[in-house]
Amino acid sequence: MEKEFDIQKYMTAGVESVVSDALRATLKNPRESAYMMKFAAASKKASKKRAKSEKEGLHIPPFLIASITSNCNLHCAGCYSRSNHATEDCEPQDQLTSEEWLHIFDDADDLGISFILLAGGEPMIRRDIIEAAGQKPNILFPIFTNGVFINDKYFDLFDKCRNLVPIMSIEGGKESTDARRGEGIYDRLIANMDTFHEKNLIFGCSVTVTTQNIQDVVSKEFIDSLKDRGCKAVIFVEYVPVTDESQDLAIGDEEREFFSGELMRLRDEYKEMVFVSFPGDEKSSGGCIAAGRGFFHINSHGGAEPCPFSPYSDINVKDTSLKEALTSKLFAALQDGGVLADDHNGGCVLFEKRDQVESLLQNPAV
Repeated sequence: MEKEFDIQKYMTAGVESVVSDALRATLKNPRESAYMMKFAAASKKASKKRAKSEKEGLHIPPFLIASITSNCNLHCAGCYSRSNHATEDCEPQDQLTSEEWLHIFDDADDLGISFILLAGGEPMIRRDIIEAAGQKPNILFPIFTNGVFINDKYFDLFDKCRNLVPIMSIEGGKESTDARRGEGIYDRLIANMDTFHEKNLIFGCSVTVTTQNIQDVVSKEFIDSLKDRGCKAVIFVEYVPVTDESQDLAIGDEEREFFSGELMRLRDEYKEMVFVSFPGDEKSSGGCIAAGRGFFHINSHGGAEPCPFSPYSDINVKDTSLKEALTSKLFAALQDGGVLADDHNGGCVLFEKRDQVESLLQNPAV
């Protein structure tokens, strides 16, 4: 009989690996290393909280993605968030306040959630919320940003609050980055990296992996350019096609096998850096880890969603707790119905099977 997959053990081991890699990556930075040692201790306590909840019948994921704004200053080609209308050019009035987000962060801390990825829109627009996040040292906040709004005040904040780690989006070299994100963005990112390096502040980069750039973004030239500027973390995100016309940009099984091998090589060759792949190998994790299995998503209005690529919600944290959100009917239907483990073509099963997710939203008991 096949042994049942233990998501709690899998995710706990994953967290311990990331924390261990992050600690090693900061050994030459005394202040950052001191913070990471404290965070490692806090992460172990959080893991015990999650294990206790697991025994009581409630699975708490170690990761939360928080889209703290739906406003963005850029119009990146193929942006999934604009495609599903989660990102706009202005700030709607009914988005969560910094006080409401701080309450969510407190709730997450109590539950044992160790990582909250701040996203958007462009999260740097909401400095008030990022300052609130800085008050929660037990949680590490990677901030996924296009880098345009990083200025001296932000550098000072990152120096003061070491749990805030900017993760700047880059597509490879200048040509590919500017082609997707806009002219001049690459030079701005490089200038930011150089300033982070000068100030001895930790930062990372996120890279959207497509069939067009997969060779370049794992090349020695590209990784060395990041390493030499002080980058300590690279988060690779598989491109999710937002239209039929962009299907050819999504990597397939052959590219994924190549990328998996390159990822192992990078982790072996660049010990001073952390490399994370999303969604990664879903087969080894028993399927997609969204909808509360490994993480879930809170949108800028408070809706609890399976993930940013699956913007469907039947519960809002304005009206309830994170704990109750994790037991939503939609999340339960996605997990119990086997959708998360279904075969699919692209990088995201929930995006590909969005008609099925919409059906479950309307009738979660099915």
